[in-house]
Amino acid sequence: MQVGVIGSGSCYSDICEVAFRIGQLLAEKNCVVINGGLGGVMEAVSRGVKSRNGIVIGIVPGKDREMANKYCDYVIATDMGHARNMIIVHSSDVLISIGGSYGTISEMAIALKEGKRVVAYRPSVILEKLIVAENPEDAVEKALGGHE
Repeated sequence: MQVGVIGSGSCYSDICEVAFRIGQLLAEKNCVVINGGLGGVMEAVSRGVKSRNGIVIGIVPGKDREMANKYCDYVIATDMGHARNMIIVHSSDVLISIGGSYGTISEMAIALKEGKRVVAYRPSVILEKLIVAENPEDAVEKALGGHE
């Protein structure tokens, strides 16, 4: 299963710890993690995945693959800026959102409009059909929903 993990390009409070743990849990479930490939939540989840020998695909907004964080196994350079959010959403079977702001909200909205399951930990907005998780284990359980 390909799981998109979305969130802020910078981490605050315990968000980085949560992202790291979600990455570990997804790798333990043999999921391929897709994210925006940069810093913050994206780097923390990638680091978690790699700590359990999982696979990370980074979809970066620029044309230089070198802009990706060092934990990405594969990097897709889009040169599309925020439009890369569409690629992340459409390449993911399900999405987990961790905090975030406008970019994250746009990804959640696109995914929900496309009928995809979106699980959010500490979302900045509550959208219709968004599933809210209480902790990393709850987020992964609700995201995979028996589809491991």
